[in-house]
Amino acid sequence: MTRQIIAIGGGGFGRNPGRGVIETYILKQAKNKCPRICFIPTATGDNEAYKVNFYATFSKLSCQPTHLDFFKRTPDLKKLIEDQDIIFVGGGNTKSMLAVWKDWELDEILRNAYNAGVIMCGVSAGAICWFQKGVTDSWSKELKIMDCLGFVGGTCCPHYDEEPERRPFVDQSLANKAINSCYSIDGGCALHMIDEKPFKSIVFEREKNAFLVTMDDLALNEKAFSKREIF
Repeated sequence: MTRQIIAIGGGGFGRNPGRGVIETYILKQAKNKCPRICFIPTATGDNEAYKVNFYATFSKLSCQPTHLDFFKRTPDLKKLIEDQDIIFVGGGNTKSMLAVWKDWELDEILRNAYNAGVIMCGVSAGAICWFQKGVTDSWSKELKIMDCLGFVGGTCCPHYDEEPERRPFVDQSLANKAINSCYSIDGGCALHMIDEKPFKSIVFEREKNAFLVTMDDLALNEKAFSKREIF
């Protein structure tokens, strides 16, 4: 069973509702012609406007959209997730999101679904959550590296070109050996992982990419992944 993760560095329906470029690519990776996709906006506390943007985009595409609330009455999680072809996790506070998930045991439900072939994707918090570790701004005053779900090994940093503190933080984290490498993803780009290995950068805005960032003799190395442009 092929396992897929599509980690978006920034952008998509949260910023441009109705445009649907990276969203169309995601839907095309499913086996079903009209896939079932569930949006999980936990990281924003189930923000209503975010859900409106989700439906404004996916209701125009060939799919069956739904969403999962945790701050209202919560449905049968196992049944809901197992019924999906794609899970899309929104951005926001990664630490708070994962704490809620773990308390409801959604983390294990998602892991089982991933291993069964359900496509996992998302933006920002919804991108890094699938990796072993992620660079997060869940704390207000500084970026930190936090443990995530570990479906894929390594560390992931979104918004690599969008937020000026991201690149220096990755540089410093490599220099002090807090991490050995980092999957760094620009806004307007997604890193498509297949069976826990990088497949390709999916670029939906101009001059964007994703990189494997390492350090060798104090020199920062950014190795760009091969890319597919879809804008």
